[in-house]
Amino acid sequence: MGHFLGFRMLWFLLIALGIEAQKHSIPRGPNVECLGGLLRLSSNESWSWGHQLEIDAVDGATFLPITMELASQCGFRKKIDHWGNTKLFASVLNCFVDSTDDESFALTVRLRPSGSPAFEVSKTCQYSAWASREIICNENYMEVSVRRRVPTLEDFDLTEHEGVDDDDGDQASSPLKLWKVQFLTGASRTMTLEEAHNAGFGLSVSRTRAVLRSPFDKPEIVMMNVSGIPMQVIKASTYLKRKWMVKLLDSAAACPSGGVTFTEEMITWQLPIRISPLLSSNSPTIFELHMGIEGKRLDASIMAARNYKLTKTNSHLIVEIPVGSVDGYYKSHVFDYQYYITYNIEPMLEVLWREEAMYDDTRYKVLFPIITPPMARPPFIQDYTVGENRVFDLFVGSFLADVDLVNISFTSGVMSVAEANAQGFNVQEHMLPNGFKGYSLQVPFSDPVVHQENSAVDVTDNILLVTFGFVTLPENAPFSHPGMLKASLQDIVLPNVVGTCDQKYFYITVAYGSQGHNFDTVVGQRKLSPDIAEEHRYTQNDTHFSITVHFLAQDAAFEMVWASTLRSRLNVVLRNSVNDWNLKDFSLSCSFPMTMTECFSNGTMTALAVKVESVPDLDMSQLTLKDSRCKPAYSDHIFALFSFGVSTCGTTRKFTNHHMIYENEVSLGSRKAITAADQYLIMVSCYYGINDTYTLPFGTMPNPEPVVDAGMGVFIVRMQLALDSSYSFFYLEEHYPVVKYLREPLYFEVQLMQNTDPQVELSLENCWATSAEERTSVPKWDIIVDGCESLADSYHTIFHPVSADARVHFRSHFKRFEVQMFTFTSEGVALKGPVFVHCDVIICEATSPADGLCSRACINKPTMSTASKKARRSTGNVHMEPVSSGKIVLI
Repeated sequence: MGHFLGFRMLWFLLIALGIEAQKHSIPRGPNVECLGGLLRLSSNESWSWGHQLEIDAVDGATFLPITMELASQCGFRKKIDHWGNTKLFASVLNCFVDSTDDESFALTVRLRPSGSPAFEVSKTCQYSAWASREIICNENYMEVSVRRRVPTLEDFDLTEHEGVDDDDGDQASSPLKLWKVQFLTGASRTMTLEEAHNAGFGLSVSRTRAVLRSPFDKPEIVMMNVSGIPMQVIKASTYLKRKWMVKLLDSAAACPSGGVTFTEEMITWQLPIRISPLLSSNSPTIFELHMGIEGKRLDASIMAARNYKLTKTNSHLIVEIPVGSVDGYYKSHVFDYQYYITYNIEPMLEVLWREEAMYDDTRYKVLFPIITPPMARPPFIQDYTVGENRVFDLFVGSFLADVDLVNISFTSGVMSVAEANAQGFNVQEHMLPNGFKGYSLQVPFSDPVVHQENSAVDVTDNILLVTFGFVTLPENAPFSHPGMLKASLQDIVLPNVVGTCDQKYFYITVAYGSQGHNFDTVVGQRKLSPDIAEEHRYTQNDTHFSITVHFLAQDAAFEMVWASTLRSRLNVVLRNSVNDWNLKDFSLSCSFPMTMTECFSNGTMTALAVKVESVPDLDMSQLTLKDSRCKPAYSDHIFALFSFGVSTCGTTRKFTNHHMIYENEVSLGSRKAITAADQYLIMVSCYYGINDTYTLPFGTMPNPEPVVDAGMGVFIVRMQLALDSSYSFFYLEEHYPVVKYLREPLYFEVQLMQNTDPQVELSLENCWATSAEERTSVPKWDIIVDGCESLADSYHTIFHPVSADARVHFRSHFKRFEVQMFTFTSEGVALKGPVFVHCDVIICEATSPADGLCSRACINKPTMSTASKKARRSTGNVHMEPVSSGKIVLI
């Protein structure tokens, strides 16, 4: 077991603090310092809670784990506090210390933190202030060492793991050896050295000292009452022999096992001065008296600052320590599922005395861990609920830091803390100034876990039954604390949402309820703001507001697509603006007509692909037809449009009895499908009738005289908004709504589409603006009246000439005009918000002399009577078409 050598006191303090320390995978070595007769090792790094720290004693090349049995036999004590921090104390009779002349002491240990590499720590300390007899009382053993007189080492025999010397210093004589030990207390008996070691005792001799160590659970130890204090006592005689001589050394030790009293504020520890098993007389003289914590002495200034007291009476030494001192710590406990705490501290008393001048001195050191009796600390619930906020707001506490909240039970079931926060209950941990902590919980009255009862007319009682589940660490001992909260309120009508659909729009109406419009509205994924309200035709009054949302708006979610139908959904959430809790969740899903595939008689097909919410990550630009070279003609984050001939892009053809069918598909082509988005597939097909038979009557009749009749066909008219007065570039459909400032003019162009007849002319009869999309809505602002600018407006409309260019082949098919933004006023205040421009377009025969509408002359002349104007508008063959612009937002 190595050389049983010792020194004054070795103290390792290996501390593992905190949960964050696992960030360091390889800890640095601890700080090692000598403090008089102490060697202290304090780690610079820590290992996470729950990881073990194993320590090996090093004896040459041998590593021995310090088990509980080895620790008590060889002078070690391993201690783990309530945070899981490991401390190791190595005492004077450590079995694994290399000693030089009992003055220089070297120790090496190996540390093995779980999850990190092992490393060794070594330190050498000097100590020579030995007393004739030294007694140490530790938590798991007692030990006593006595001084020997011979100063030389030449006669030592180290082959039996102990060095001894003779008394006369005769180097020629045979060496002394440890022979046997005779115990004089308890189960009195005599053991050989081997028998004593096997029984768990520690026996050793060094150059100047002989030592005896005993764990407290041995039958050789007896309990004695010394001045009212229970003490454990052992007495023994150690025999050393050589050929013609036997040497006897007497050893005695006594350690307290009681003497502590408690109040709520103070710990009092008493130690008798006259420890009769250790004294031969009744008049010892005390030369030194020290108090310390965990083996380290404290000076007078520190003791005064921490309110420690060490007093001496005729019979006792008395130590007083305030409960809660910084040198100790509180620990949580659970007994019968109730919460208790204890206070833990380890004071030390060190006394150096001499009985009489003829006797040698004795140094007596006691390290005495103290734990107060469990103190009940039942949790409490503090109710901070304000009924008008419609939220239960409570605090539960208070606890030590080694308590964790793990779940909360409601009438609906048990939730973890994470689940409760996900439910919107806002569970938070709070550290208090006194070092304790507690938890807050907020639960809205509207949540199903809150029970509601009517206690009186128009009064609702909101009742919350809750049980908090806790555990203490690191034991994971469970306990709980229930509570009931009640808040009475006059009945409150919550806001509500209803909605309908038509062929193009969602129509949503939100009733405010009894609390007014004090909530936020989320449409789709966006909070309803003034800008978003303008997009969706927002109207409101004192009781409700309404919005109209197009089924293709960005706030709608596309659920499913069919050949001619798109199913779209609009989500509306009403949210408490203070606590961000949902007051109402509303969803409306409708199917809207929408042409997804078009087949043209010229053998061209178009296919529209739409991204639905089930494939949110799909990149529409990556879609292709069967031939992966056929990409979309247009794509954005929602749509992809394909246009292709029926004989291209991998299109296949098949026949049935009455139809010729062309088929293709829209997908991600040959890319390997690894996600849901990669599985996108749409089938497109066109049907053309074949083999149709028509039966027509047949007869003969004379050819009539040729007559040319004037007639009007189908006309398509388009209104566009130009970027500037050059009319070279125009806003496209995806640019709407177009945002304009009040000082900016608007440049409009009206065009007759798909017509190549130069005899047809387009004229503007009336143009006006509205704040809503309907042409007949009010208020209304006139822009062009009877083909001329509105004379009622100080900002007159400006007509711009049309010149032929690559786009304009027939100037008679175009009209261009400019509108000043200040035209749109209401009661003298410029309009801000949406504007739609509408026109009535006249299409007529330009060569007809009877029709003044095609004369290119303004018919709104002051000298012309109203009857004449009506007459001119009613003559000739004319056709009228309505046309409107997209939404323009004025800011």
